[in-house]
Amino acid sequence: MIEPLLLALTSITTKFNQAELTKATGFFFERENRLYLVTARHVVFDKQTNHEPNSLLINLHIDRQNITITTDFSIPLYKNGKPVWKEGYDSGGAVDVCVIELDRKALGETTFLRAFTVNHLIKQLDQIEVGTSAVIVGFPLGFYDTLHKLPVARQALISSSFGIRFQGHGYFLTDAQMHRGSSGAPVVVKTHSGVSKRGDFDWSLIGIHTSRMDVSTRDASEDERLNLNCAWYADVLMKLTD
Repeated sequence: MIEPLLLALTSITTKFNQAELTKATGFFFERENRLYLVTARHVVFDKQTNHEPNSLLINLHIDRQNITITTDFSIPLYKNGKPVWKEGYDSGGAVDVCVIELDRKALGETTFLRAFTVNHLIKQLDQIEVGTSAVIVGFPLGFYDTLHKLPVARQALISSSFGIRFQGHGYFLTDAQMHRGSSGAPVVVKTHSGVSKRGDFDWSLIGIHTSRMDVSTRDASEDERLNLNCAWYADVLMKLTD
């Protein structure tokens, strides 16, 4: 038995040709029978750091009777010279989230996974309050259960007013100890009254973790990191999957 939430995630390895570049986190989102891989936009392209992979490698479970058996699946990031991912902008600028549509047939008949759907998005933002307990699931520093190829969860708190765009951007803040490799991780809360539930998948998707927040005036010799993080509101997936 595997918790469905864990099967909705996959590790990501970015590559340029055969060279491995970075590790990240992705998750699956389904809308109108179309399946998407969701991750941070800077995972697939980041001009500031000269990060320009040309493919992603994700890991998939392929044996329902033995969860230790998985396979790697390669996703080209360009087709005919054009990016295959969809990204977006809002009034605050570029959104650090992207989606890539997946071909179910190419994934193989034996692949089994779970996916978030529109039903897992909250309908009213005021259902989430500052201080609400949340969970961020992913692959920090590429760490995971190496036998079963499953991600790990970090406890988090909503640390900015939910529903108000922090400093005008399309994200809110979480308070959690996060690491590289978690970019693209889903931020979830337990389903509660007023939120639709699908089967045994009783988590609500509220955000996508992309980066840690810091201040330029922090004295590294005296001050610890804020341990605050940016999480983009999950409703951006509705726009990216239109």
